[in-house]
Amino acid sequence: MLKTLQQLWHSKDLRKKILFTLFIVVVYRFMTHITIPGVDTEALAFVFEQNQLLGAFSLLTGGSAENFSIVLMGLSPYINASIIFQLLTVIIPRLEEVSKEGQEGRRKINRWTRWLTLPLAFLQSYGMIALINSQAQVPIISDIGDPMIMLPIMLTVSAGTVVLMWLGELITERGIGNGISILIFASILAAVPPIVGPSLALTQTEPTRIYGMVAIALVTLILTLIVVLFTEGQRRIPVTYGGRSKAKMEQSFLPIRVNQAGMIPIIFAVSLVTFPSIAGQFLAYADSPWVKNLGEWLTTALAPNSWLYILIYFFLVIGFTFFYVSITFNTDEVADNIQKRGGFVPGIRPGAETAEYLRTVSNRMNLFGGTMIAGIAIFPIILQNLFSGSGAGSTTMMVSGAGIIIIVGVVLDLIRRVNSHLLAHHYERFYKG
Repeated sequence: MLKTLQQLWHSKDLRKKILFTLFIVVVYRFMTHITIPGVDTEALAFVFEQNQLLGAFSLLTGGSAENFSIVLMGLSPYINASIIFQLLTVIIPRLEEVSKEGQEGRRKINRWTRWLTLPLAFLQSYGMIALINSQAQVPIISDIGDPMIMLPIMLTVSAGTVVLMWLGELITERGIGNGISILIFASILAAVPPIVGPSLALTQTEPTRIYGMVAIALVTLILTLIVVLFTEGQRRIPVTYGGRSKAKMEQSFLPIRVNQAGMIPIIFAVSLVTFPSIAGQFLAYADSPWVKNLGEWLTTALAPNSWLYILIYFFLVIGFTFFYVSITFNTDEVADNIQKRGGFVPGIRPGAETAEYLRTVSNRMNLFGGTMIAGIAIFPIILQNLFSGSGAGSTTMMVSGAGIIIIVGVVLDLIRRVNSHLLAHHYERFYKG
């Protein structure tokens, strides 16, 4: 461990990237604690204590919603814009063509996603402010109907989302890792101390609670181990590249991961599954009786601990796994590239048959992988539901199932990137020597 840290420090380029990434994360965490002026913080704290839905939403905001900060929306507008463009890529042929243009095509779609994020952030900011304000017994903002009060707040919150998006891109370009994932990762870790601290304090007056905390810590560790093994698992498709003679044939393999989509389905699903409940809380204040009843039903039926919420969450994760992999893993293109290089899968004809074989394998891996991801995501919620009446059940999970998958995905990606930088640094020293 000490030797690895020494290698990190001696690699000047890597050291700069890590320090720059840490600096941006610190800036981000500082921004989450800058509360918008004129907000009743006591009324705000009461809202988040009573409303589980807003607590689930805070997974992507890292405490910025609880603080009513200048980055109130976090990165959720950007995530929603990404979902919209992923869907449009399948629906609109022109966007599909752009997405296949390689690096330049991805740049164009990323640029359009950023442009869509701003109006989405502006609209969502009003919805989020109105929702939080409606849940408070004492108004958090004095006069929500006054445009002179609301407009500056909405512009500030929208600008905060754009700044976060820019900070994420800075990490991607000048730091280490995917910037957006790093910021979400930091948000999840920042939520752990406020959960563990009060639970430890309660053990002084109620010693039996310590058993619940130990059990939850063990469950978290076991889930983390399962996610690590599952994320690193892969199926290797054998590929033979022909030469002039059988003796010169090269044996290789095409790795297809069990978890091909990574943490993307989780991020997308968390963002979408909370939407009906948020809409329901708005509708619950409508004048029309049937609209009001619909809103109350959505709020109750799709609460974060309801079985309907769990079911929808489960299938959304599986659906997004298939959807995301279908965009990122083009079996026709892969089969064509293998054939052009003179390769073939033993027992399978090159071309269309190889593409169909890879598609079948990929779909099976997606079904298994998506089900595993979804199961891990909902398991802590089910666990808390089953033991909600006991002292152990009253202890909140340190990290949600979705949070564990995101943390493991980001950490493994960082490890791979750091190792590749260290290897490059080692070769540079070798050649200079």
